[in-house]
Amino acid sequence: MEDLSLHILDIVENSVTAGAKQVNISIIKDSQRDIMEMIIVDNGRGMDHKMLKNVRDPFVTTRTTRRVGLGISLLERSTVDADGSFDIKSEPGKGTEIKATFKISHIDCKPIGDIGSTMISLILGNPDVDFTYISNFDGEETILNTREIKDELDGVCITDPAVLKLIRDMFTQVV
Repeated sequence: MEDLSLHILDIVENSVTAGAKQVNISIIKDSQRDIMEMIIVDNGRGMDHKMLKNVRDPFVTTRTTRRVGLGISLLERSTVDADGSFDIKSEPGKGTEIKATFKISHIDCKPIGDIGSTMISLILGNPDVDFTYISNFDGEETILNTREIKDELDGVCITDPAVLKLIRDMFTQVV
Protein backbone atom coordinates (compact mmCIF):
# COMPACT_ATOMS: atom_id res chain seq x y z
CA MET A 1 0.00 0.00 0.00
CA GLU A 2 1.27 3.40 -0.95
CA ASP A 3 0.24 5.37 2.11
CA LEU A 4 -1.17 5.04 5.62
CA SER A 5 -4.68 6.16 4.66
CA LEU A 6 -5.00 3.02 2.53
CA HIS A 7 -3.84 0.88 5.45
CA ILE A 8 -6.50 2.57 7.59
CA LEU A 9 -9.17 1.89 4.97
CA ASP A 10 -8.25 -1.78 4.82
CA ILE A 11 -8.00 -2.33 8.57
CA VAL A 12 -11.26 -0.47 9.29
CA GLU A 13 -13.12 -2.41 6.60
CA ASN A 14 -11.95 -5.57 8.39
CA SER A 15 -13.33 -4.10 11.63
CA VAL A 16 -16.71 -3.49 10.04
CA THR A 17 -16.72 -6.99 8.54
CA ALA A 18 -16.10 -8.27 12.08
CA GLY A 19 -19.29 -6.55 13.25
CA ALA A 20 -17.87 -3.30 14.64
CA LYS A 21 -20.42 -0.54 15.15
CA GLN A 22 -17.85 1.86 16.60
CA VAL A 23 -14.34 2.42 15.23
CA ASN A 24 -11.88 4.90 16.70
CA ILE A 25 -8.92 6.05 14.62
CA SER A 26 -6.11 8.11 16.10
CA ILE A 27 -2.99 9.46 14.42
CA ILE A 28 -0.36 11.39 16.34
CA LYS A 29 2.57 12.92 14.49
CA ASP A 30 5.31 14.31 16.73
CA SER A 31 8.14 15.62 14.59
CA GLN A 32 10.26 16.59 17.60
CA ARG A 33 10.26 12.97 18.78
CA ASP A 34 10.45 11.72 15.14
CA ILE A 35 7.44 9.46 15.76
CA MET A 36 4.08 8.89 14.14
CA GLU A 37 1.62 6.64 15.91
CA MET A 38 -1.59 5.21 14.47
CA ILE A 39 -4.13 3.45 16.67
CA ILE A 40 -7.34 1.78 15.47
CA VAL A 41 -9.76 0.42 18.05
CA ASP A 42 -13.04 -1.32 17.24
CA ASN A 43 -15.86 -2.99 19.13
CA GLY A 44 -16.20 -5.90 16.67
CA ARG A 45 -16.34 -9.53 17.62
CA GLY A 46 -12.61 -9.69 18.39
CA MET A 47 -10.31 -12.67 17.98
CA ASP A 48 -9.52 -15.62 20.15
CA HIS A 49 -5.95 -16.36 21.24
CA LYS A 50 -5.34 -18.80 18.36
CA MET A 51 -6.49 -16.36 15.67
CA LEU A 52 -4.62 -13.48 17.28
CA LYS A 53 -1.44 -15.56 17.28
CA ASN A 54 -1.79 -16.28 13.54
CA VAL A 55 -3.38 -13.07 12.23
CA ARG A 56 -0.05 -11.59 11.09
CA ASP A 57 0.40 -14.47 8.63
CA PRO A 58 -0.82 -13.27 5.20
CA PHE A 59 -2.20 -16.72 4.48
CA VAL A 60 -4.54 -16.66 7.48
CA THR A 61 -7.96 -15.06 7.07
CA THR A 62 -11.51 -15.57 8.22
CA ARG A 63 -12.83 -14.54 4.81
CA THR A 64 -14.48 -17.13 2.67
CA THR A 65 -14.15 -15.09 -0.54
CA ARG A 66 -10.36 -15.36 -0.74
CA ARG A 67 -7.58 -17.28 0.95
CA VAL A 68 -5.27 -14.46 1.97
CA GLY A 69 -5.54 -11.61 4.46
CA LEU A 70 -2.81 -9.12 3.66
CA GLY A 71 -4.00 -6.05 5.58
CA ILE A 72 -2.44 -6.68 8.97
CA SER A 73 0.73 -8.26 7.60
CA LEU A 74 1.28 -5.35 5.17
CA LEU A 75 0.75 -2.77 7.92
CA GLU A 76 3.15 -4.61 10.18
CA ARG A 77 5.72 -4.76 7.38
CA SER A 78 5.34 -1.01 6.82
CA THR A 79 6.09 -0.32 10.47
CA VAL A 80 9.15 -2.58 10.48
CA ASP A 81 10.40 -1.00 7.25
CA ALA A 82 10.15 2.44 8.89
CA ASP A 83 12.03 1.37 12.04
CA GLY A 84 8.77 1.32 14.01
CA SER A 85 6.69 -1.16 15.91
CA PHE A 86 3.40 -2.98 15.60
CA ASP A 87 1.09 -4.37 18.24
CA ILE A 88 -2.34 -5.96 18.11
CA LYS A 89 -4.61 -6.84 21.00
CA SER A 90 -7.97 -8.53 20.76
CA GLU A 91 -10.48 -10.29 22.90
CA PRO A 92 -13.55 -12.24 21.77
CA GLY A 93 -16.68 -10.16 22.17
CA LYS A 94 -14.75 -6.99 23.01
CA GLY A 95 -13.03 -5.96 19.79
CA THR A 96 -9.53 -5.29 18.54
CA GLU A 97 -6.86 -2.63 18.98
CA ILE A 98 -4.05 -2.12 16.49
CA LYS A 99 -1.14 0.21 17.23
CA ALA A 100 1.43 1.03 14.55
CA THR A 101 4.37 3.34 15.21
CA PHE A 102 6.71 4.75 12.56
CA LYS A 103 9.96 6.70 12.59
CA ILE A 104 9.01 9.76 10.54
CA SER A 105 12.52 10.50 9.23
CA HIS A 106 13.07 6.96 8.00
CA ILE A 107 13.30 6.80 4.22
CA ASP A 108 10.70 4.00 4.13
CA CYS A 109 8.10 5.80 6.27
CA LYS A 110 5.01 6.06 4.12
CA PRO A 111 3.13 9.34 3.80
CA ILE A 112 -0.16 9.72 5.61
CA GLY A 113 -2.08 10.09 2.37
CA ASP A 114 -5.61 11.32 1.76
CA ILE A 115 -7.32 10.76 5.11
CA GLY A 116 -10.33 12.81 3.98
CA SER A 117 -11.08 10.47 1.09
CA THR A 118 -10.54 7.47 3.35
CA MET A 119 -13.03 8.77 5.90
CA ILE A 120 -15.57 9.66 3.22
CA SER A 121 -15.24 6.16 1.75
CA LEU A 122 -15.74 4.58 5.16
CA ILE A 123 -18.78 6.74 5.93
CA LEU A 124 -20.37 6.16 2.51
CA GLY A 125 -19.83 2.42 2.68
CA ASN A 126 -20.89 2.08 6.32
CA PRO A 127 -23.36 4.82 7.27
CA ASP A 128 -24.62 2.83 10.28
CA VAL A 129 -21.15 2.59 11.83
CA ASP A 130 -19.94 5.35 14.13
CA PHE A 131 -16.43 6.58 13.41
CA THR A 132 -14.27 8.76 15.59
CA TYR A 133 -11.14 10.16 13.98
CA ILE A 134 -8.66 12.21 15.97
CA SER A 135 -5.36 13.45 14.66
CA ASN A 136 -2.72 15.62 16.17
CA PHE A 137 -0.05 16.61 13.69
CA ASP A 138 2.56 18.57 15.63
CA GLY A 139 -0.11 20.32 17.70
CA GLU A 140 -2.70 20.81 14.94
CA GLU A 141 -5.72 18.74 15.87
CA THR A 142 -8.57 17.41 13.74
CA ILE A 143 -11.56 15.65 15.29
CA LEU A 144 -14.38 13.90 13.47
CA ASN A 145 -17.15 12.12 15.36
CA THR A 146 -19.87 10.77 13.08
CA ARG A 147 -22.19 10.00 16.04
CA GLU A 148 -22.17 13.68 17.00
CA ILE A 149 -22.71 14.70 13.38
CA LYS A 150 -25.64 12.29 12.99
CA ASP A 151 -27.22 13.65 16.17
CA GLU A 152 -27.09 17.19 14.75
CA LEU A 153 -28.43 16.35 11.28
CA ASP A 154 -32.10 16.22 12.31
CA GLY A 155 -33.11 13.51 9.85
CA VAL A 156 -30.62 14.32 7.09
CA CYS A 157 -28.53 11.28 6.19
CA ILE A 158 -24.80 11.49 6.86
CA THR A 159 -24.23 10.35 3.26
CA ASP A 160 -26.00 13.44 1.89
CA PRO A 161 -23.56 15.12 -0.55
CA ALA A 162 -23.67 18.44 1.34
CA VAL A 163 -22.79 16.70 4.63
CA LEU A 164 -19.98 14.74 2.97
CA LYS A 165 -18.58 17.97 1.51
CA LEU A 166 -18.50 19.55 4.97
CA ILE A 167 -16.72 16.48 6.33
CA ARG A 168 -14.30 16.47 3.39
CA ASP A 169 -13.48 20.12 4.00
CA MET A 170 -12.22 19.20 7.50
CA PHE A 171 -9.30 17.38 5.88
CA THR A 172 -7.72 20.12 3.80
CA GLN A 173 -4.40 20.08 5.62
CA VAL A 174 -1.63 18.54 3.57
CA VAL A 175 0.75 16.52 5.70
